[in-house]
Amino acid sequence: MGEHTKSETSELHQQQQQQYQATTSGSAGLTPSAVDAGRSNALTAKDARELQEIRNLLWGPNIRLDVFRRWSQGFEFSDVEPSALVQKQGGPCAVIAPVQAYILKILIMDTPGHFLKDLTPDKCKSLLIQALCTILSKCKAQRLRLVTLPVDQCSEAKETPATDVESDICDDDAANLNTIDTASGSGAAGPDSGGDLSSSSCLTSTADEEISPEEYHNRLQVIYFNNIEELERYYTHNFDVLSAKYGVLLFMYTVLLTKGIENVNSELLDTSEPLIHNTYGYGSQALINLMLTGRAVAHVWDNDQDVGGLKLRGIDEQSDIGFITLMEQMRYCTVGSFYKNPRNPVWVMGSETHLTVLFSNEKRLVSPETPSEIARRVFKSYDPDGNNFIPTPVLQDVLAALDLVSEAEYVEIMQRRLDPEGLGIILLNAFMDEFFPQEKRSTPDTFDLMHYNGIPGSNEGNKVRYCKGSAILLETDLKSVFVSNPLMTCLQTKWPNIEMNWHDMRIPSMN
Repeated sequence: MGEHTKSETSELHQQQQQQYQATTSGSAGLTPSAVDAGRSNALTAKDARELQEIRNLLWGPNIRLDVFRRWSQGFEFSDVEPSALVQKQGGPCAVIAPVQAYILKILIMDTPGHFLKDLTPDKCKSLLIQALCTILSKCKAQRLRLVTLPVDQCSEAKETPATDVESDICDDDAANLNTIDTASGSGAAGPDSGGDLSSSSCLTSTADEEISPEEYHNRLQVIYFNNIEELERYYTHNFDVLSAKYGVLLFMYTVLLTKGIENVNSELLDTSEPLIHNTYGYGSQALINLMLTGRAVAHVWDNDQDVGGLKLRGIDEQSDIGFITLMEQMRYCTVGSFYKNPRNPVWVMGSETHLTVLFSNEKRLVSPETPSEIARRVFKSYDPDGNNFIPTPVLQDVLAALDLVSEAEYVEIMQRRLDPEGLGIILLNAFMDEFFPQEKRSTPDTFDLMHYNGIPGSNEGNKVRYCKGSAILLETDLKSVFVSNPLMTCLQTKWPNIEMNWHDMRIPSMN
């Protein structure tokens, strides 16, 4: 980082301030104000513009106060389930549920052997920070841009010598951190600001006070980090940024700003509707996908699909965290294999109004598919209505998709063999018996599942806790219809022949 004289620095700051004021003139919620007197540094035009666009993309032209307040909460753990996050009101599940899913993924796959009830508060804080950093790393940005609210330089922090780790974070030349306030440009991080970056006790009352949406956007700051390790250390020393009143919102803004508004818009394609519903406050599928995969695409099928000449973008690779939804059973969407068969046995579950999380310690649930399981999946992709049969003429396409013999003469012989009565359909069981006899599936017949719902009122005793149940996969391909059991209906979109026995005899709620 280059050295400047005082006069050069002052002149540079004046030029930047003029540029900032010209850029932000007339922009809603991003007007200059003197928040930190005595320290003035200019906001870059790029950050001011992107934060304004992020505000519009999330909320639309007007922010409803009741919706904003529902989203105004920090990351908070249950007092009876140490690793379970609490969602205080409806709305922010689009962020909280994916974060919870990544916490569970880290627990199950990366740090096995932990008993959920025995986790310490410090361990759960560490898990939360790891989960957030994992989500941010999926944005694949060259540098991370953290959005936060003002931090005071406390005299106590200034008087406390920084540790070696803290010095690594706070040294401007070594860490190259730039704190930029979107309101006044205040807060340049440097050797003098070690207290800002190393002491969570320095947070101002802004973190927990009730402020309007306008004032919230006025006070936002941006801090730059070169790598995820720097950000992880910052969160560790400033955990109040996450746990205070606007922690969830600030993390969502951090994801969007780090991703870059241009990248988000290019993946969305259609930006006419806000990512947060302006009446009900729930997050869009694109926001959920961004949190789970790092891509703000609007659909849940595999890859891109051409619909009426429009290229609609879906999930482009196997996801770390899965996603299944009740809306698929209602024929509103089709969830692809990349989401249904994730790398880890953790799925976010969607109902009409809420997101919950399903998980298991049974790693065989995500073991590689056997040839017969691939065949079932491909067969069912040509059976969108779930009837367990395909039209006879489609057989050639199915065989070709499975890299089986698909020459016309052979296909004609197989059509007569699999449809001897000439009904025009080929049954799934007949197809599997012919081409994949005696093939065993990789999924176990019995396994345990656990369910998380972050809203206290949806849990027994109004306490957020995990519900455990035993699953059995039946031999039949016929599935029962559970009109009054949405959770079972959703599970059947992943395992059509599943039966569940919940241990406390209480079916968990998806709402």
